[in-house]
Amino acid sequence: MIVGVPRETYPGERRVALVPAVLANLAKAGLQVLVEPGAGAAAGYPDTEYSDKGAKIAASRAEVFAQAEIITQVLCDGANDKTGQADLPMLRRGQILVGFLRPLGSFEILQELAATGVSSFAVELMPRTTRAQSMDALSSMATMSGYKAVILAADTLPRIFPMLTTAAGTITPGRVLIIGVGVAGLQAIATARRLGAVTSAYDMRPAAKEQVLSLGGRFVELPIEAEDAQDARGYGTAQGEEFYGKQRDLLGDAVAANDVVVTAAVIPGKKAPILVTKEMVARMLPGSVIVDLAAERGGNCELTRAGETVVEHGVTIIGETNLAGTVPYHASQMYARNLSAFLLNMVKDGKFQFNEADEIHRETLLTRDGEIVNARVREFLGLPALAAAEPKGAGSE
Repeated sequence: MIVGVPRETYPGERRVALVPAVLANLAKAGLQVLVEPGAGAAAGYPDTEYSDKGAKIAASRAEVFAQAEIITQVLCDGANDKTGQADLPMLRRGQILVGFLRPLGSFEILQELAATGVSSFAVELMPRTTRAQSMDALSSMATMSGYKAVILAADTLPRIFPMLTTAAGTITPGRVLIIGVGVAGLQAIATARRLGAVTSAYDMRPAAKEQVLSLGGRFVELPIEAEDAQDARGYGTAQGEEFYGKQRDLLGDAVAANDVVVTAAVIPGKKAPILVTKEMVARMLPGSVIVDLAAERGGNCELTRAGETVVEHGVTIIGETNLAGTVPYHASQMYARNLSAFLLNMVKDGKFQFNEADEIHRETLLTRDGEIVNARVREFLGLPALAAAEPKGAGSE
């Protein structure tokens, strides 16, 4: 089978779906790789590195889509809401598409994807199990985002993070607050600590306390308790406005006491909760920085503007929506390892073999044979459940 690697077309996107280092393992499984010219150049992977590892460089993007049975992308249509639709006419029935697809997004866009007949697999739907851990692209990209958020804040803040004792006196350390202790939040804590900042964190999930303490951070405890704080997949669950109101009241002092606030509270498929109000921003010292990792979903800060950096009340608020893409070399490396592990789990003897009984296969399959087939997505969209059918290959005609 041929695995295609098109160049990413979303404006400013520098990542690539597969990197040369994973090609040897794919070849052992009977997979050939066809790369669009320049697909990895912006991430630091020139065409010569792909060809040296056995990949073929296609003549054009159209050739990649025409010849490949499997298309691997970072941002497919849906996740790529700018230029993704241009690829739809090149997809064909029975072809396999793997990448970020924003499955809990627009019903109309998912319908357009399904209409191509492609069997699409959304990496966002990867189950959070031990067996699927090596394939968890969401966690990989969140790791990159959490790291880069703190680096960006440190570069923007008009003071340094570490404490220094010098002949000119002692410089007190910077103070960093992380709100939302998922994968991104944990990496932000670790990075802030490595840079020497006094680091604290808050999460409505009580289980997060142990993780924060293990990284040397201080856990901010508020006298409120969330109901069903996390779902079966480990994600935080949406709470009522009464809870968020109390949470904002209690968080105000913690936000005002810190030089940097990184917000990373995201609820899958829902608008991000407002945790930092404009009144809270006004209480922060001039020069302070907020990096909002939930900007793409509306933002955890009331003053965040997605894709922009703004200054309000003397506080810089960074609403970057693709921080992982700003470290494309290692972000691509991690993503490629996730995708190659996924493909190797699905390919046997050089053939793509879909197994309905395997939760990794079943839960990531989004569209097939012209329909949206994922049970979780259908429930989210309010669609009726599909009737049980005999298992068949995802790429079969």
